[in-house]
Amino acid sequence: MATALGRHLALVGFMGAGKTTKGREVAARLGRPFVDLDREVEAQSGTSIEVMFAHGEQVFRDAEERAAAKVLRAPEPAVVALGGGAVLSAATRAELERHLTVLVDIDVDAAWERVRKSGRPLARNEREFRMLYEARRPVYEQVVDARAADVDGIVLAAGGVHVETGAFAQLAALVPGEGRVSLVTDRHVAGIYGAEAQLAIGGRLASEHELPSGEEAKRLAVAARLWDELAVDRTGTVVALGGGCVTDVAGFAAATHLRGVAWVAVPTTLVGQVDAAIGGKTGLDTGTGKNRVGAFHWPARTVIDPGLLQTLPAEERRAGMAELVKTGLLAGEALWELPDAELVRRAAAFKTAVCLRDPTEQGERAILNLGHTFGHALEAASGYEIRHGDAVALGLTAALELSERRYGLDPDWRARVRELLDPQPVAVDRDAARGALVRDKKAVDGRPRLVLLEAPGRPVVTDEVPLDEVHAALDALVTG
Repeated sequence: MATALGRHLALVGFMGAGKTTKGREVAARLGRPFVDLDREVEAQSGTSIEVMFAHGEQVFRDAEERAAAKVLRAPEPAVVALGGGAVLSAATRAELERHLTVLVDIDVDAAWERVRKSGRPLARNEREFRMLYEARRPVYEQVVDARAADVDGIVLAAGGVHVETGAFAQLAALVPGEGRVSLVTDRHVAGIYGAEAQLAIGGRLASEHELPSGEEAKRLAVAARLWDELAVDRTGTVVALGGGCVTDVAGFAAATHLRGVAWVAVPTTLVGQVDAAIGGKTGLDTGTGKNRVGAFHWPARTVIDPGLLQTLPAEERRAGMAELVKTGLLAGEALWELPDAELVRRAAAFKTAVCLRDPTEQGERAILNLGHTFGHALEAASGYEIRHGDAVALGLTAALELSERRYGLDPDWRARVRELLDPQPVAVDRDAARGALVRDKKAVDGRPRLVLLEAPGRPVVTDEVPLDEVHAALDALVTG
């Protein structure tokens, strides 16, 4: 699997790429220790790198190899920044094979400008510096699993998430492995992108499967049909092409087919690209609620092409904006004001970091349910006729109102969300919605567990809001 789940995230690259600075920030965002290999070399050797180089570069390289082995064999996953020449060691390259290695990109001109006055032993002669850069490039290419130029890019790489306009055309190269592929999509998406996806996958394509559109896909009968029809063995991959409903059911089928095969998510909707396809939560709906049956099964890769949003109907984009606004409120940033490619990338990086910190929702990942407890109740009460994004938009207004009462959140945020999403109350049975609320899979002893905000960027997970207050907030979302 091309992710950093359960293993070290190693950063390699030339001098001046910013591996240490970026690595510290990535480690903070992933909730991991940060290790600077150069500092480990000095600590283990009891002397400075400059002194080691004074006795010959090989003295330093030997110490670096020993330090790398110790760091990369440590059991607790960390973010490790390696020196520019650490990958010259065959032993270190062998250690890196067990971990996720990301090349931190920098061009030679920028690298020279950053380090030429640093006093580094290998950055004193520009001509030799440039020759060294060219000599090391093939070695970096040999060991890396992904490339990135900034912190968001490193975080995305750690989660196996590839965000790039035009990525859809590169699908054959981006689906990991060499085994056969089963393509799963829905009827609507198949009509737009199915033929192109088949061409992109090429000779690896073993079977194609069309699902019903929307929540109708997330039924046990649909999953059962996939189990019977998937044409891949344990070396194969399920590719899920479509919105959140497609990735939910296809990911669940992959998690359970032959006790688990690899899958790749290729989201075509805004809600899929900023939320649903990231982090490995898969699921089916039941008569008692949304996503009541599911599994955590992280995609081997998530391929996000913001260019696919150009064909998105206006109502689908509006539905996706609810998830984007939710993410912006959690991050404390107005992501919705950015151009499509950037807003998708930033939102995807935020969710990827949260999910890597808590891959099976044992704690912090619960914050991603801001607005969803109310939204899921409305969806269930409507028999899933309400669009997910519309339900979440309503749920956000309820959560923000409770946040105002309990934590003094500025009411301007609720007004801003109303302006952005224009949520309209829905006609569902109040008692059915209340029943779905207390049956929510995250409820604690019948008490709904809510995500509220002290302020944007400061979420709180609580089950201490009195039930009458929760019911009142839910009732305000219902007409009639």
